[in-house]
Amino acid sequence: MREPHTVTVLGAGTMGAGIAQACASGGHAVTVVDRQPEALERCGATIDASLERLLRKGSIATEAATATRERVRTSTDLAAALDGTDVVIEAVYEDLAVKQDLWRAVDEHSRPDALLATNTSSLSVTEIAQVLRHPERFCGLHFFNPVPVLPLVEVVRAEHTSATTLDEAVAFVSGIGKTPIVCGDTPGFIVNRLLIPYVNDAIHALGEGVARAVDIDTAMKLGANLPMGPLALADLIGLDVTLAVIESLHRETADPRFRPAPRLRQLVRAGKLGRKSGEGFHRYE
Repeated sequence: MREPHTVTVLGAGTMGAGIAQACASGGHAVTVVDRQPEALERCGATIDASLERLLRKGSIATEAATATRERVRTSTDLAAALDGTDVVIEAVYEDLAVKQDLWRAVDEHSRPDALLATNTSSLSVTEIAQVLRHPERFCGLHFFNPVPVLPLVEVVRAEHTSATTLDEAVAFVSGIGKTPIVCGDTPGFIVNRLLIPYVNDAIHALGEGVARAVDIDTAMKLGANLPMGPLALADLIGLDVTLAVIESLHRETADPRFRPAPRLRQLVRAGKLGRKSGEGFHRYE
């Protein structure tokens, strides 16, 4: 594959917007694709707000912020966006059927030597790749929210991922200023395998009446010197995403440690998804 210059991001949600911004900050021309024009409008607004926050903090110069924003465009035309693109990163909802349907369409229009990656946090990268003609070109690139701030990317090696693809993925991640770590295609990869059970246990503790949400979070911040409590972290991740990851871990391993906390299911069913909905374990403006 030639040196990447064009990146197509599939999905205009929180992760898609963050990945697009990170890639544009790294100097690449980025097209964000989504079927819903209103989602693309929200994506642009999300990137604008993120760049404004970085400007206020002095983390980025005005010229760099302007250049980053100018490198991002949006489209509802998947085929046109994929025409000649070097890197395709999918960041749609954590549903195997949804992801595979999208990748079937991508397979019809992408270059045979393009780097293909899914941002899944809970699904099998190997299973997603089953619908592709060139699964050796496919890997996982698991970014973390908020993408513009957090430096880590888990580069997931699926069963058919070639050594060349893995090297290209690592180089691409490093090239946009992130820190890549390589891991196998196992449930939860590294971070979620260790982090999500901790979050889930905190939700169990809340449901059992051990303490209030604010006290559980304060305990872990001040007692364990963590920057954020587990319930606030779940709100930041998104309670629907947190539940999907826990369910995937439980389904794949049958380990009782990964039994989803009932309180988490209740909040998701009520549409209380954390920061993005304005309420989860805590309330937000």
